[in-house]
Amino acid sequence: MTYEIKEEDKFKFVEEGEGETLLLLHGLFGAMSNFEDLVDHFSKKYKVVVPILPLFDLDIFHTSVGGLEKYVQRFIESRGYTNIHLLGNSLGGHVALVHVLKHPELIKTLILTGSSGLFENGMGDSYPKRGDYEYIKKKTQLTFYNPETATKELVDEVFEITNSRVKVIKIIALAKSAIRNNLGDELNQIKQPTLLIWGNNDIITPPFVGKEFNKLIPNSELHFVDKCGHAPMMEVPDEFNAILDTFLEKHTTKV
Repeated sequence: MTYEIKEEDKFKFVEEGEGETLLLLHGLFGAMSNFEDLVDHFSKKYKVVVPILPLFDLDIFHTSVGGLEKYVQRFIESRGYTNIHLLGNSLGGHVALVHVLKHPELIKTLILTGSSGLFENGMGDSYPKRGDYEYIKKKTQLTFYNPETATKELVDEVFEITNSRVKVIKIIALAKSAIRNNLGDELNQIKQPTLLIWGNNDIITPPFVGKEFNKLIPNSELHFVDKCGHAPMMEVPDEFNAILDTFLEKHTTKV
């Protein structure tokens, strides 16, 4: 299903359903399409919100994990959300972690999948090459256990991004910011119930990263998914949604 992207107060976002807020943060090459199965499923019971992060619209000094976190905070304040179940994939997980450390009062639970924040291997062994479609296709396929998950539409999206010099500069700035912004010493401050869903075949943030998050975040539970890479909500949506359903049921206030 295609969802309407709303524009209010300079923010672009999707908001579907009613109930407690489930706020989803996408990653560096992410977009609304990453979360379609998740929105379909959870908007029946929750208010599911996906802000479109301004990865390429912030000035270069604020093109960082911290700059994106401030944007998320302004968005939450503008919309008046409270009791938020905050979910982030990849760089979006990193932004979620920084946010919950700075503004724990509005966050009810935290959900991370393939998150950076401890170890980062964003584009693998090299920066994106402009103009080389096959290279971009192979790199996009590496995100997943099953390379066919990288549809032509998805590869085209990534290729369009990496074909812009300005966007590539900002990708590199965000990737370097993620590497610098290591949260290992702060994760023990997170008090929210935390769910970690990790692909057993994730080569960008490998399984040991999930285990390390589990060790460092006090009230956390870790679930591994077989035959799955860096974006479980895209590659194995039914299994991902079932794990998240069980977790949210435990932490949602019954009316």
